[in-house]
Amino acid sequence: MERANGTILYHYTDFQAVDGILRCAQLRVNNVLRMNDSAEMRHFMTRLSSAITERLNREGNREQAQAVHTLFRDEIRKEYSAFAACFSFYRDDAAQWERYGNRGRGICIALQREYLQKMAKGALSLQTVFYRDDMAGHPMVDVFCKLVQAGGPLSADDPEIKRAMRDAWACSVSYKHPSFASEYEMRLVVSPFETSGFDVRPCYHVTKERIKKYYPLDLMSMCRQAGIGIEDLVAEIIIGPDSTQSMAIFQDYLRDNGLPALVDRVSLSDCPLRGLSN
Repeated sequence: MERANGTILYHYTDFQAVDGILRCAQLRVNNVLRMNDSAEMRHFMTRLSSAITERLNREGNREQAQAVHTLFRDEIRKEYSAFAACFSFYRDDAAQWERYGNRGRGICIALQREYLQKMAKGALSLQTVFYRDDMAGHPMVDVFCKLVQAGGPLSADDPEIKRAMRDAWACSVSYKHPSFASEYEMRLVVSPFETSGFDVRPCYHVTKERIKKYYPLDLMSMCRQAGIGIEDLVAEIIIGPDSTQSMAIFQDYLRDNGLPALVDRVSLSDCPLRGLSN
């Protein structure tokens, strides 16, 4: 496993998805609540609630602490969701291949962080993920404690409470359970509330079991606004350790789809991950 210097972000995926990125110039942002962490967003909100109530209890404000607990309990039952494309700082990583790269049979496309940052405007933001349980030092604790100290009943309908809750939900996308720390992740996020300048129509992928919602970001347009081409955005492409894909054919695919500059940036994984058969 190679820990990158932070300038390159690695997106582990399958060949269908990478075809969407390269040939169709689309990057999907998917519902984080449907990803492999069952505590997405709720982890932060639950721990934030605990940090606030613990501080209020220490200060002797037990009644207010209970009111905050009830407020957050009801809030967490709501199904707010953000949409995101996920990247790792780790290059050619066995765990990433196993979890997200079709068990090593997929592909990894590496993107320039600097250009992704330029492309993240309006409702889009590029966010580092933190892996923490203790939220005592988070600025949102101070925000809610000040609202409590201002007096008056804590109501979900109060404009100040609504604003604070929205800010908390926006923060929640960047915090995951510490057991996921090995992913060393960064996300391109569409906020659950910020919609200004975001005019992408949602799409739906229908399977036998359910319907999934996602947003297809127009990479061509985003690159154009950032003053770059897609070939500038892509730093390298790594074919998975257990993939049967011919590198020569993949390079032909790049040439025939108008991406010749990427041909020499393709390599085979050095990771010794091997698929196990029953």
